[in-house]
Amino acid sequence: MNPAAPASAEDTLRTTLAHLLDGLPPRRAATAVDRLIASYRGRTPTHTPVLRDRADVVAYAAYRMPATFEAVRAALGALAAAAPDWTPGSHTDIGGGTGAATWATAATWPRERPVTVLDWAEPALALGREIAAAHPALKAAEWRRARIGQGLALDPTDLVTVSYVLGELTDADRAHVVDAAAATGRTVVIVEPGTPDGYGRIIEARDRLIAAGLRVAAPCPHSARCPIVPGEDWCHFAARVSRSSLHRQIKGGSLPYEDEKFSYVAATREPATPAPHRVVRRPQIRKGQVLLDLCAPDEALRRETVTKRHGPLYRAARDADWGDAWPPRHSDE
Repeated sequence: MNPAAPASAEDTLRTTLAHLLDGLPPRRAATAVDRLIASYRGRTPTHTPVLRDRADVVAYAAYRMPATFEAVRAALGALAAAAPDWTPGSHTDIGGGTGAATWATAATWPRERPVTVLDWAEPALALGREIAAAHPALKAAEWRRARIGQGLALDPTDLVTVSYVLGELTDADRAHVVDAAAATGRTVVIVEPGTPDGYGRIIEARDRLIAAGLRVAAPCPHSARCPIVPGEDWCHFAARVSRSSLHRQIKGGSLPYEDEKFSYVAATREPATPAPHRVVRRPQIRKGQVLLDLCAPDEALRRETVTKRHGPLYRAARDADWGDAWPPRHSDE
């Protein structure tokens, strides 16, 4: 009899989070999440942690970690596709809280590596350390308290992640964090909410990373100026997230999933080949044709119509999803 396959990082994370909620009354969890969502949506820069105690952290981790995990994993997946021969030997997660990005990194490159998670909320770090004990690749991670902003000191590392953090910082702190990441990380991945403001922070960070000498690996097919006109549109993507019982309790609705909208940039000093084009909207499938909105390597946005006459490329277009590289890297067309 073959031994059972080890659980995936996603399944392990969900199971661990579900066990944590067992000791927290549902009404208290829902109240904590409602308050924390209001704080985060306000996006008011603060010099104190938003997560105050274990109840806050458990509730918000159960509610937000799966969505953050999926968004960061999608961004890391695009990076891995651009640099298939590269694997990070070390990882620093800035403002990592309970560690969603560290789990996403372990899911993308399943091996043990030195990991340092920096956050200013001790309850979040403590819970992150507790959750990480369930994953073999994260048991040796270091969870260190640090103020995320000016004065933040980082050691050299292969990969730096900064997810859902920049909106909590002042302009000066945000600039310092991005510059510090660029100065010490061989590769930097930054993820923000898929809103116009979140996209604005990503573009600002993208410019700083390029100025520091890194090249964009994803999602853009180039490291030149973004062709989107600020105020008219914004670049964002979506990751599907299975809803937990806590999600359904707070949000209602019957769907077993929701889509997490996010914006991101992955930039590197390592060899990488960006996507030829990037699908930047949901493909429109019509009778005998597929309409693809693409970001192109010549710094332009364009729509491509793929029809049955294109043969295998048409079948690939029907399978294409928002955020995919185009044409598929395995395509012969």
